[in-house]
Amino acid sequence: MHAASGSSVKLRFALPSAALAPYVTTFYCTEAVCSPRTPWMEDYLHPEWANLRFLSGAETHSMIGPGEPQPCPDFTVTGPTSRAMRFRMRSGRCWGIGLMPAGWAALFAAQADDYADRFVDGAVDPVFAGFVPLARALAASDGDYAEELALIEHHVAALLAGVAPPDPAVTALSHALLDPELVAVTQLAERMGMTIRSIERLSRRAFGFPPKLLLRRQRFLRSLARFMLDPSLGWIGSLDCHYHDQSHFVRDFRRFMGMSPSAYAKLDKPILAAAARGRVAIAGQPVQGLHGGAAD
Repeated sequence: MHAASGSSVKLRFALPSAALAPYVTTFYCTEAVCSPRTPWMEDYLHPEWANLRFLSGAETHSMIGPGEPQPCPDFTVTGPTSRAMRFRMRSGRCWGIGLMPAGWAALFAAQADDYADRFVDGAVDPVFAGFVPLARALAASDGDYAEELALIEHHVAALLAGVAPPDPAVTALSHALLDPELVAVTQLAERMGMTIRSIERLSRRAFGFPPKLLLRRQRFLRSLARFMLDPSLGWIGSLDCHYHDQSHFVRDFRRFMGMSPSAYAKLDKPILAAAARGRVAIAGQPVQGLHGGAAD
């Protein structure tokens, strides 16, 4: 319950099975109750990997980067992001599937960078046709959490049953990005035994962005995660060791979140705070971009 507004939000996260873990970060269900006095619940979501969201009539608006939030389709596909997503929702319930880069590469015949920093209607884009039956089934569901979770898991497993195993290069890059000591593309190339040009192509295809930006994003997310887990550290105490100084971090913060760290710290975070607690409890990380997948 949010005392100031009388609104409340409940988020439940579920880890995928071992067979799905290389492809999926978490499944999650959001239930928001907004008071008549505050009909919208609003928040900012940090950069993350791709997500599929099934809103089932829950009125939601979003905007990635600057601008006013726009209405979201009932089946919203959000590509990988490098900018904050401002979003708001009225009272309602929705499901989400967080995808690892290997999940995007396995499930969709499309470059991730074609969908980076934007969301689309999955019901009309043929790339996502395999999930349209799931969207319809969830929209027709009676709202039982366990039954819906089982439905989602079964559908994802069925789609993945007909695809090849995860691309080893995609998996290797995912885990390399979790290493805080890797800060340069040349280090990535050496670690993976690939040319920089090959890593560039792989990165854009499955991850949505060039590797240099991904490394910068991961450094930022590590710092943000520390602050989210323990705000008493302050921003200075949360900084990744590879930041040269506070101004270096502030530049990155403005690039990824569209505001200063101090402005962000003052914001109410009703959904993100609940999401961070739920994620840490089940996955050990407060942000999706730091999930390690199967080998975590």
